[in-house]
Amino acid sequence: MRQAYLYDAIRTPFGKIGGTLAGHRPDDLSAHVVRELVARAPKLEPGAIDEVIFGNANGAGEENRNVARMATLLAGLPTSIPGTTMNRLCGSSLDAAIAASRQIATDDAELVLVGGVESMSRAPWVLPKTERPYPMANLELANTTLGWRLVNPKMPGEWSVSLGEATEQLREKYAVTREDQDDFAATSHQLAAAAWERGDYENLVIEVPPASARGTAVVRDETVRPESSAAGLAALRTVFRPAETGTVTAGNASPMSDGASAAFIGSERGGEVLGADPIARIVSNGAFALDPQYFGFAPVEAVNMALAKAGLSWGNISAVELNEAFAAQSLACVRAWNIDPAIVNAWGGAIAIGHPLGASGLRILGTLARRLQACGERYGVAAICIGVGQGLAVVVENPNAA
Repeated sequence: MRQAYLYDAIRTPFGKIGGTLAGHRPDDLSAHVVRELVARAPKLEPGAIDEVIFGNANGAGEENRNVARMATLLAGLPTSIPGTTMNRLCGSSLDAAIAASRQIATDDAELVLVGGVESMSRAPWVLPKTERPYPMANLELANTTLGWRLVNPKMPGEWSVSLGEATEQLREKYAVTREDQDDFAATSHQLAAAAWERGDYENLVIEVPPASARGTAVVRDETVRPESSAAGLAALRTVFRPAETGTVTAGNASPMSDGASAAFIGSERGGEVLGADPIARIVSNGAFALDPQYFGFAPVEAVNMALAKAGLSWGNISAVELNEAFAAQSLACVRAWNIDPAIVNAWGGAIAIGHPLGASGLRILGTLARRLQACGERYGVAAICIGVGQGLAVVVENPNAA
């Protein structure tokens, strides 16, 4: 089996729902990161890209079902490059990276461009088709932005609760307090703000030009609040339950967001085609599933599986990027691993940065690789929880570690 390497990774700033990226179609955001990634490899002949794989959780609107193909065409790449879109909800772009690494390992490709995108601002409303023409009853629109929709009535009700209610159940099971969640969320904002000020994101985040003549360029994540504090977050009302029984708020959950990400994954030969050195080696991966309402805990076993495949233990791991869907589920995972919280999301997490579903997996993978580069340590883990009870994880190695 050949080794698969990560050669470069970029993303747009992540914009808040209805914010400055809301004027950009998701296929345009995808094309933008594809063009910029290719431009960062001046020795690359674009026709040498074997495939484009994108992650996307919606697909019901302007993504036009197969946003990978749309992005390739809109970016002006040769029409001979195939494109496919993967949907594992929040884990879609990390799944795209895993799929690309398998293609490299099995000698099916030398160089794959992977990406992910989500415009939660522009996710459409959908109207179900009727069973017979000209029905007399009213029809209800379904919002495709987030969560369950058009649920099969055969699905057990305990599985199809909202993501927020599921998180409330998870924090009850693992004894995560409201105070714990607010402190975790405030730290996420403070770490993200500090990372931006240090310039940690300069090589990761690319500018998005205005969507119109009256628009503005987007250069930074829109939802990072450096002034956040646990005391301030404690004043926010609960969203999914009354205050007497609820703990999850808009402040200790990731915001709905817009954004795109992209990366090159290739073999050693792929690096020669790019004229680039690898920034990480893809070591192993893990996928795990459990009862849908406990989706937030699925990364625990996904990571444990990936570490076992790699022949590693937590003692080998120096950096963790865990997507912060909610503070409660993130804390439950970190405690289950029994690891030092300081190695988790040291440059901030999704509670501060945002969580455009299809783009988040590659965000954490790219950030992990750059963090290992910066600290000089060898091994790291990227992990993400996925709605309907799944988790994904990828172990990477810094090829330049001392």
